[in-house]
Amino acid sequence: MKRVFLIVLDSVGIGEMPDAAEYKDEGSNTLKAASESPYFSMPNLEDLGFFQIEGMDWYPKKTLNKNPKAVVARMTEASKGKDTTIGHWEIAGIQSQKPLPTYPNGFPKEILDEFSRKTGRGVLCNKPYSGTDVIRDYGEEHLKTGDLIVYTSADSVFQIAAHEELVPIEELYRYCQIARDMLSGEHGVGRVIARPFVGEAPAFKRTANRHDYSINPPKVTMLDQLSSQGFDVIGVGKINDIFAGKGITEYVRTASNEEGIERTIEYMQKEFEGLCFINLVDYDMLYGHRNDVDGYAKALTYFDQRFPELRKNLKEDDLLMITADHGCDPSTESTDHSREYTPFLMTGIPIPEGKNLGTRDTFADIGATVLDYFKIPAEFLGKSML
Repeated sequence: MKRVFLIVLDSVGIGEMPDAAEYKDEGSNTLKAASESPYFSMPNLEDLGFFQIEGMDWYPKKTLNKNPKAVVARMTEASKGKDTTIGHWEIAGIQSQKPLPTYPNGFPKEILDEFSRKTGRGVLCNKPYSGTDVIRDYGEEHLKTGDLIVYTSADSVFQIAAHEELVPIEELYRYCQIARDMLSGEHGVGRVIARPFVGEAPAFKRTANRHDYSINPPKVTMLDQLSSQGFDVIGVGKINDIFAGKGITEYVRTASNEEGIERTIEYMQKEFEGLCFINLVDYDMLYGHRNDVDGYAKALTYFDQRFPELRKNLKEDDLLMITADHGCDPSTESTDHSREYTPFLMTGIPIPEGKNLGTRDTFADIGATVLDYFKIPAEFLGKSML
């Protein structure tokens, strides 16, 4: 019974791509920045050859001279963009010719006017903003007026924050669906995100009731191909949200990297045939966007400490793949995502020996590899690494 466990370490980029200057990301290297923290330690992935990937000659350890024990490669993003949606879509086979729209100056008046008309509520903020700062700065006014806090970021997102005692969760979700239905075509943002919060000023606190409403993937993905052939496609973390449920047969949301790893191990111990696709978001959400180098390093160290447990639970026909979707260098001035290469590592009993596959042309090679393992020809541009 064949299974693939594909883990995305959200935002763990490994160095600037040749076009990084177009994205104002010259010099970005997320993994290198984290490695300079005293809290960084990844001996288990290092032992498999993770730091032998092309472009990692900055890594000081002697293992760079050894042959990798796993299959490793440096992945190039062929799509235009550097966000979660575009990155995951390309892993699954979609190369996007233009980035999803972003709104550095806020959303156009006509969009917000229509949104207010349909929800019956006014709008506050309408700027790129930190999610914790925006409720601190606008939370009291929101409670006084009943207006919704609408904000964005460097990503293609339309975020709506509301206090749970003023706007019940289901009502906030309904407002998000209204926005999702409105935002298509030219203004087809990657995600509409519900950002509920609780508490009293100035100690407002976001809750775990976040919910993402993603734009539908525009083309066929490896998820569609797998599920249409009767294989299981399990999403862990925000995978179901990123793909708007398309091609997913089962999913579970998670609140942390720790929970994501626990749910993955639980699925490893169950019977199924197909793909378990996991997103571990803490690197990006908690540390990259907040320029927390030590926090980022600790999170990578934690994953490496749990990695032997993941490998131990692999069965005879299981493959374990590790990759990322973009960068988010915590050491630069920017708090945005960064245009970087990403790592790829594949291990499991069906991989008899390690090999360094150099630099690949597209993240879609990962999707093609998954499909090839299940003997399904990919209906997209991408070359199998098997």
